[in-house]
Amino acid sequence: MRLRLPEEHPTEPPTGYKIAYPVLSHDGTRAGFTGVSLGGALPYGVLDEAGCVYGRRHSAPHRRCDCGFHCVHDRAAAEALLCTEHAAAVLLEVTVLGAYIRFELGFRYARQRVRTATVGRCACGAPAAALADAGWGRPGRRVLAAACAGCVRGRTSLTLAAFARLAGEGLRVRAGDGALAAVPGGAQALTGVLDVSELTAEAALLQARLDWFQTQLARLGERGPEG
Repeated sequence: MRLRLPEEHPTEPPTGYKIAYPVLSHDGTRAGFTGVSLGGALPYGVLDEAGCVYGRRHSAPHRRCDCGFHCVHDRAAAEALLCTEHAAAVLLEVTVLGAYIRFELGFRYARQRVRTATVGRCACGAPAAALADAGWGRPGRRVLAAACAGCVRGRTSLTLAAFARLAGEGLRVRAGDGALAAVPGGAQALTGVLDVSELTAEAALLQARLDWFQTQLARLGERGPEG
């Protein structure tokens, strides 16, 4: 006799929380996320379907495998994971879609939509103005980390709003202080119109890069023509 799990038929898709690293494709055309544990081998988009990380042909989530997306029910439980070695990750609020298996603390499920990404502070302690190259990544993807305007310097980076637009599917990205960094929907991406907060962030990043380049030029000038 096979054990059958109880079935649920919710009127609305469940909500869950998880942590992940934001990623940017090597050519700068796509943005998404990658998991902090086993799922890190399979980066995913804002709206995506899970696959088996072991390469098996069954659909996720399978009862006899640990494949599929994972999330917890409680936001505080996900935030607590940021106290580990994954402090540079971002907090995601997701909609659980498709088939799922419910556990005491969360879900393992087939599809998801990332609704909101909350970015922590820069490593220097200042509020994040951008997501910049963290210095490591996955094949074909750079991992990004929170950075203030002063710490971006010459690194590859995106403002929070620019990351949201590139990721698409109505993703909202917030700074750790709760300020909304991108509006839902794709209107701005289509029209190219920027709000005041985004213009301010873009200007701060440009100024920080200009200051960095001027510093480098000044150092070259001090060395003289012979280096």
